[in-house]
Amino acid sequence: MPSVFATPPAGSAAWRWRGLALALLAGILHTAAFAPLEWWWLQIAALTLVAWPLRSAPTAAHGAALGVAFGLGWFASGLWWLFISMHRYGGLPSVVAALAVALLALALSLYTAAAFAAFVRWRPSRPAAQGLLFAAVWLLAELARASWFSGFPWLASGYAHTSGPLVAWAPWVGVYGLSGLSAALAFGLVLALPSGAGARPLPLLVVALVAAGAWALPKAFTTSTGALTVSLLQPNVAQDLKFDPARMAANFDRLARDVEAAHGQLVVTPESVVPIPLNALDPVEWQRLQRAVSGPGRAALVGVFVGDDTRGYVNSMVALSAASDGTGPRAYVYGKQHLLPFGEVIPFGFKWFVRAMNIPLDDQERGHNSAAFAVGGQRLRPLICYEDLFGEDIVGSAVGEGAATVFVNASNLAWFGLDMVQDQHLQFSRMRALEFQRPFIRSTNTGATAVVDHRGQVTARLAPGVAGTLDATVEGRQGSTPYARWLAKAGLWPLWALGLLGALFFAKRRR
Repeated sequence: MPSVFATPPAGSAAWRWRGLALALLAGILHTAAFAPLEWWWLQIAALTLVAWPLRSAPTAAHGAALGVAFGLGWFASGLWWLFISMHRYGGLPSVVAALAVALLALALSLYTAAAFAAFVRWRPSRPAAQGLLFAAVWLLAELARASWFSGFPWLASGYAHTSGPLVAWAPWVGVYGLSGLSAALAFGLVLALPSGAGARPLPLLVVALVAAGAWALPKAFTTSTGALTVSLLQPNVAQDLKFDPARMAANFDRLARDVEAAHGQLVVTPESVVPIPLNALDPVEWQRLQRAVSGPGRAALVGVFVGDDTRGYVNSMVALSAASDGTGPRAYVYGKQHLLPFGEVIPFGFKWFVRAMNIPLDDQERGHNSAAFAVGGQRLRPLICYEDLFGEDIVGSAVGEGAATVFVNASNLAWFGLDMVQDQHLQFSRMRALEFQRPFIRSTNTGATAVVDHRGQVTARLAPGVAGTLDATVEGRQGSTPYARWLAKAGLWPLWALGLLGALFFAKRRR
């Protein structure tokens, strides 16, 4: 009796359509592994599902087609919320906005396509060797997507493992190490599936041992630096009203009242909570914010644009305290350094597209300050919006004598609605907390405003889409994880080397 896992003859029409449909379904299931569902096991299962037809793909072109189908399912289902920013707030026709999301998903799927094509082209005959090659090319695809063309690692596969048995690997190998490890485990499950020769329990046993072995890893690398009380603001200003000149005075007055009513030693606002440049703001209004936190041991980090028409504008977090009014030469100002393509920096040739959406301050300058800001015995490292996706950029703040004890993220996700995107971004902050064993506090316009401890657990959170202030206590941490130490010294190059050596070894043997 033929196995239920048997595939049609390689290259046949039935194989092509069944394989492509399976890959598309696997990509959609892959998205379900991330927040808000967080079915971590589905990430491995989805890779298992697409690796099954990939093993019998007759040509590299067939492998690339499977990669495109998987990537389209993955990124279209995981990034659909971009449609909201382009259609509802950018004013693009719905057809154009939907097409733009589809084209982005297609572009991102090219990384997966290249990886799958390389696997088929260099595929060794031994099943175990195939698993190593699959993990190597998957790792390279994820690293390339995170690094090339300014990087867009949203929904990198390792993020699915902020919970589950693989979470213990995070402070050792980071999110991309988890991506490669999960790919190896997925292929191990493929090898364990019943085939014409029957079931093979040995690969399944190896998978179980690797997953279970994570619990034996040392887990504690940082120690407490004490507590800090925080007040994290969530104004919940609708994106289409945020830059409305008729409402700015009322919005600022409400912001000032929220800061004045806050109880925490540190008050944090979302990014660009003041939607006009600091030099255009009435000094009296700015001084009102400063007075609200002028007591001993108190401070605020306020989102505002800093700069002028000559030098350009920087999306910034400006510190206010009794020691500084945020405007003098010794004021602490953090400027966003990793800018978002299309939203904050315009890629070459796309000015017409960005300008069609009328995004305010759409072509910004980069900031440069990476120093920590001290308050209440803690050292705070601000990050703005999706900067917390790039652990390799911020690892310098997690090691060394003056390392930050708390990371602070200020975001505005109102562009993208309330569904899925907020939980995804919160999950990315949780992964950084696991990698560096540092707490993350998040102040956002519409959500997810939250406190994440050094174990990656959400200890406090405001409901999305409501105005309020989250008052909480956060425990700072000092010390360095193994991942932070080697990442600070070598960047992502050890993982690049691991993937490249594995892929080139099999490529050479194939030739």
